[in-house]
Amino acid sequence: MTRVYLIRHGETEWNQIRRYQGHSDVALSDRGREQAQRLVKRMAKEKVDRVHASDLSRAVETARAVAEAKGIEVVLDARFRECNFGAWEGLTFPEIEKAYPEEIKIWNRTPAKVCLPGGESFPIVQQRAFAALQELIAKHDGENIAIVAHGGTIRTLLCAILDVDLDRAWQFRQDNTALNVIDFYDGKGIIERINDVTHLLPGAFPESESGVK
Repeated sequence: MTRVYLIRHGETEWNQIRRYQGHSDVALSDRGREQAQRLVKRMAKEKVDRVHASDLSRAVETARAVAEAKGIEVVLDARFRECNFGAWEGLTFPEIEKAYPEEIKIWNRTPAKVCLPGGESFPIVQQRAFAALQELIAKHDGENIAIVAHGGTIRTLLCAILDVDLDRAWQFRQDNTALNVIDFYDGKGIIERINDVTHLLPGAFPESESGVK
């Protein structure tokens, strides 16, 4: 059995204002760094043998927080990047709705059927990310692997693991530093949890939050 922890990166300032990031290299906000540290506490009792991540800084910084706590290095893989949103990158949701009214309707209803202007489609993202995931599972059988990626990318991976249509991708909520746990047996994934953000809840770590070491 190989256990995979699929983790979304911490919050960025663009996340806060609902601005599309994609391949744009946006750093974590102060709140995102706090979320990453709370994730580290959540993962403290989990066995992690390897940490892999997208090569975008928001994923790298989140991954390094986890890896440093475990005393291991982060391995970067561009295949775990977010979808390239092309002309939409840097635009807010309202700006996209105004400039691309028909495209955004299709994107919201059936995301698998849209290739974003100057960017990628979800099927392309799924193909590259799932290939990377399968390689890790085959190469590191019996280990526990943390992978820090992005909301869109993780949604496509969950669709692939469950063998469901990519048009259902938006049905998987993925908050910042969300933890998804999947156990793989002979290449088949059994999902233990999706979008676990209990570490962000008030009182999740009462001793440390009260100043008691």
